[in-house]
Amino acid sequence: MAKKGRLWSGTLFFHRLINSWRFWPAGVLPLPAKPASRRFAFDRGTPIDRYFIVRFLERNAEYIHGRVLEVGDRGYTQTFGKDRVSRSDVLHVTEGNPEATIIGNLSTGEGLPIGVFDCLILTQTLHVIYDVHSAVKNMHRLLAPGGVALVTIPGITPVSRYDADRWGDFWRMTPAAVRRLFAESFAPGEITVETSGNVRLAAAYLYGLAAEEIPAAAFSESDPDYPLLMCVRAVKDSSRGGKSGTRITRNKKRISRNN
Repeated sequence: MAKKGRLWSGTLFFHRLINSWRFWPAGVLPLPAKPASRRFAFDRGTPIDRYFIVRFLERNAEYIHGRVLEVGDRGYTQTFGKDRVSRSDVLHVTEGNPEATIIGNLSTGEGLPIGVFDCLILTQTLHVIYDVHSAVKNMHRLLAPGGVALVTIPGITPVSRYDADRWGDFWRMTPAAVRRLFAESFAPGEITVETSGNVRLAAAYLYGLAAEEIPAAAFSESDPDYPLLMCVRAVKDSSRGGKSGTRITRNKKRISRNN
C-alpha cells in the first residue's frame, strides 16, 4: 500500500519507529505530538478503516439486493448492489440531506418503515447513537424476513469531531460487546462478527495516516486484542419474524442465474 511522494514529514520516521521501538532507551521514545491528519486521513488518501469496510462489503455483496436502505448516501449500495437492487433508499436523521428518501430516527423508531428492507447498510454510525440498544432493535424491525444488516462499528478510533459537534460521538466497542448487543435482537446463530486491525494499523490510524502510506503486509495481520474495526452481518431469522434460510437461498439462486 505504501507510495512514494506526498508523505507527512514524520511518516517515514514513524514507520521506522514502530518497527524498531525496542531499541529506544526508556523515556526517550520520540512519538509525534500531533497527528498527520484530524480528518481520518481523508485529506491524505484512503482512511485505514475504509480499506476494511470496502472489503467487508465486497465479501457480502450478494446480500445487497432487492430493496436496500443505506445511511447518509447510497454510495455503497450502488457500488456493490449494482443491478441486484430494485429500490435504493437513504436514511438521514434530520432534514437537509438531498439524497435522503427517509427521515427517521434509529433510536426512537420515528419515521421508520417496518419489515420492508432486504438489506440495511450501516457503516460507522452506531457509535454516534447514544441508545445503541434501541437502534439495533429498530434495525431488526426495518428488515423484511430474511433481510440482512451489514454493519461496521469502530473499535480503536479518534473522536469524530463532525459528529460530536452535531449529534454526539459516544461509543467505542469490543467484539464481545458487539455480539451481546446484536444478540438482544437477532438470533445468535444469525450473527457474524469479524474484526480487523492490529497494533501497527491502530497506531497509524490514530496518527491520521492513509492506507496508501502503510506497508501492504500490515493489512494481512489481524490481532483481536487491537480491534480497529468490527464488521457485522446479522440476519433476521424465522424465529424472530422471517425465514432467513429460505429467503437467502432463493436470492443466491436468483443471483447465480443473473450472473
